[in-house]
Amino acid sequence: MSGHGHGHGHGHGCCECEHEPAERGVEYELYKRIDIEKLQCLNESRDGDGKLVFKPWDQRTDRTKFVESDADEELLFNIPFTGSVKLKGIIIAGEDDESHPAEMRLYKNIPQMSFDDTSREPEQAFRLNRDPHAELEYPTKIARFSNVEHLSIHISRNFGTESTRVYYIGLRGEYAEPHRHEVTICNYEAAANPADHQVKSITPQTHFIS
Repeated sequence: MSGHGHGHGHGHGCCECEHEPAERGVEYELYKRIDIEKLQCLNESRDGDGKLVFKPWDQRTDRTKFVESDADEELLFNIPFTGSVKLKGIIIAGEDDESHPAEMRLYKNIPQMSFDDTSREPEQAFRLNRDPHAELEYPTKIARFSNVEHLSIHISRNFGTESTRVYYIGLRGEYAEPHRHEVTICNYEAAANPADHQVKSITPQTHFIS
């Protein structure tokens, strides 16, 4: 369903400016680096809907996939990545009414975060504007969002109604595969052994001098 299309050549044709969003969309592919099976959305009205809003750029205005809050206006997304991410910006799109998120708080590397944990200071917080067409990016403080293996997004309030609705969350940044150090350490140890034996062959001459 998600498709592999990067937005090239769907017959928009006549205007050069049509190509700009397609190129921009390449920057918003961090959703592919989410461990989607382990992603959690707390207070979603229907199980699994929170996963649906992390979707390709060309589906950002699709209204068939969305998540709606249940008991109150809050939503909490726990997003594990398959490696390390340097997060540079976020887009969040909702309905053009009071159900649109009005505030977003970001936390990093707190797996299994709960609503109780949201009382702590976030890495960064944003007041949001209504953005039904997914046009506004909120830039992060990159120094705080390098080496992100787990991102939590807390939607703390909306513009004044009982439930919050989100259609799209776009994440822009850089991705690095997880490092494996063990193999390198083994190689160094193996290389060091022959040198140890050479030192021992010189040792007897020291006794002669004393």
